[in-house]
Amino acid sequence: MFRGSSPTKIDDKGRLKVPTEFRRLLEDHHGSTPEVFITSVTGDSALLYPLSEWEQIERRLADAPSSNRAKQRFLERVNYFGAQLKLDAQGRVVIPQILREHADVTGEVVVSGRIGHLEIWNRERFDKKLVEEPFTEDDFGELEELGV
Repeated sequence: MFRGSSPTKIDDKGRLKVPTEFRRLLEDHHGSTPEVFITSVTGDSALLYPLSEWEQIERRLADAPSSNRAKQRFLERVNYFGAQLKLDAQGRVVIPQILREHADVTGEVVVSGRIGHLEIWNRERFDKKLVEEPFTEDDFGELEELGV
C-alpha cells in the first residue's frame, strides 16, 4: 500500500524518479523493473499504477456494457493520457508528453500515495488545491459512514 508523500522533480527529459520509499514497494511487490501504467482521468495530475493494479480495473470495466457512456468517457481519457512503461534501473519513468503538458507536471512535483497507486501533482497546483478544497465536517461524516 502506498501512503505518505514525497516532493521530487521531473527532469528536462520528462522523467520522474520514483521516490525511494515508493520505488521499494513497487520492486518488492512487482519485480526489480516493474511495469506501470501512467494516466489521468481529468488531466490535472498523473496517476501511476502498478500494471497488475491497473489490470484489475480493466477486468472490472470489461464486465460493464460497451454502450455505458461513463465507461466510454473513462476509457477515452485514460487511453488518451496513458502509457504502459517500465521503471528503468535508476527507478525513473517518463511521463507521457501530453500528460506532462496537461497536468503541468514539470520541475517541482509531489508524489502522493493513494493506497493502490501513486498520484503526481505539480507542487504549486497541489498546494492551491489543498487550500481551495478543504477537508470538511461533511467529509468526516462520509468517512464515518464508511467505518473510518
